[in-house]
Order: sequence, then C-alpha cells, then structure tokens
Amino acid sequence: MATYLDFEQKIKSLQDDIESADIRGDHAAIEILKKALDKEIAQVYGNMSDYQKLQLARHPDRPYAMDYIDLILKDKYEICGDRHFHDDKAIVCFIGKIGVQPAVVIGEEKGRGTKNKLMRNFGMPHPEGYRKALRAAKIAEKFGLPVLMLVDTSGAYPGVGAEERGQSEAIAKNLQDFAALQTHTISVVIGEGGSGGALAVAVADRLAMMQYSVFSVISPEGCAAILWNDPSKLETATKSLKITPDELKKMQLIDDVIIEPSVGAHRDKAGAAKAIEEYFLKSLEELEHDEKYMKKRYEKIMRYGVFAN
Repeated sequence: MATYLDFEQKIKSLQDDIESADIRGDHAAIEILKKALDKEIAQVYGNMSDYQKLQLARHPDRPYAMDYIDLILKDKYEICGDRHFHDDKAIVCFIGKIGVQPAVVIGEEKGRGTKNKLMRNFGMPHPEGYRKALRAAKIAEKFGLPVLMLVDTSGAYPGVGAEERGQSEAIAKNLQDFAALQTHTISVVIGEGGSGGALAVAVADRLAMMQYSVFSVISPEGCAAILWNDPSKLETATKSLKITPDELKKMQLIDDVIIEPSVGAHRDKAGAAKAIEEYFLKSLEELEHDEKYMKKRYEKIMRYGVFAN
C-alpha cells in the first residue's frame, strides 16, 4: 500500500476518488478528477519547503539502489566482498549493461522490510563496504568500464567494530582513489546523502542529485541537537544547512539536478530510473569526447570550499 506524507493527503484523496469513479465506470468524473489531480500535484510539488523535500528524500516508497539497478542494469553480475573482512550488504556492486554500454554500478542500499533492513544495516556501510566499492571501481578501471554510483545513506555506520576496522581510513582511501580513478565516473544522489558516508562514493567526474534528494554534512536532526539542543528546530536546521539540489547547484557543489517524474520518484520508479539512465548515457558520451576529463575532475575538487565575500 502506498504511503502518503502529511502534505500529500489531498493527492491521496483525489486518487481514491479516481479509483472509486473507475469502479463505477464514471469516465466523465475520472477525466475531471485527473485534471484536478494534475493541478494539485503541480501545486504541492512546486511549492515545497526544504523540510518537505527532506521528507520526500526519506519517503519509504522512494526507489532504493537495488530498485534502480533492477530497472536499468541488464545481464547483471554481483561483485561481493572486500577481500579483507567480509561482504557488507549496505553496499551493492554489479557489473552489467546500461543500454548497450557495459558498466559497473555501485550503490548504497537501505533495504525494505525489517529483515532486509537489518541485513543491509539500514544503508549504513561498514569500512569493508567502502573497500568493496573501491575494489569494484578498480575492476572497472582495469577493464576500461565507466562507473555509476548511487548514493543513499544517512551516514557511515558509527559502531565500535566499524571504528576498530578503520572506518575513517576506508572513507579517506575512497576519496583519494576515486579522485584519481582512470575511468569515467558518474555519481547520483538518489535519496539521502549523509556526510562522509555518502561522500565516499560521490567523488566523480559528474555529481548529480535527483530533484527530491538531499546532501548534507550532518543530518538536520544532528544539527538541531548540536546548535540548539532542541528537536523542534528541525525545520530551521534543514533550511539553514542548504541541503537541497537547487541550493547546492548554486554553490557549484554538484554538477546537475536530475528532474524526477511530476509525481516524484516514489510514485513513478520506472520514470525515475529512465531519467537516471538517460543522464548516465548522456554524461558518458560527453566525457568520452573530453580528453582532459582527469584534469577537470581535479580542478573541480580543488574548487570545493572556495567562497567570496
């Protein structure tokens, strides 16, 4: 059953009315209600606050990495394990074809349902997950395959075991090696991009965000707790952090914003997957004609953090 957020309740009501009219066979009413629904969708999604966009980024029906991989990657074969400790299920790596283009896809997967969420550790990778991602990227580099990274995590796992096995070192190693990877890399934030846990698979030639995704150095809840010690400041923190795609594009911290279907990725997974596939193939075509892509990647990274009064 579909989940509706507070600000989507009128959309739910109209969709229920359309279903009722369809059962009655009232085609005239369906046509009127569909026009009203389209208008309401444009009104709601065209005037969302930053906090509402955060809610959409965390929507339980929103596509996760495996949803997109199943939809866009053909002839896929999973790459498992980091060859050091074990296979972290919070990071998924596959080799396959996007369209007719062979590629490696690396994704952060939150999982659905209690059992699967526990197996995926709620999408919070351990250090061996980041090492697995780097291993897959090195395979792509060896065989000259492009890499697509799908970012979706609240952050790297902060447990004692993860720290003992070198969580910060694993993330730092990814930042260093992905920056120097000699193959084309494209990263897309599909939901939540949380801190270093997201950044570890976000260093790329092209970094894009889905229209209703977020990317932040800390969760708004964490920000509200640290700055104000007040959970009621959550909406203020969300706005102050400037974590939405439009804000980050203005600051030149991301390259592109991928427009989602009018009803959002959580209502049209196939449409959202098609948008990612088209962006990947278009970006790859541009990169393949650019002999200076490594130099441009370096220059882009060096611009991060630059500001002017």
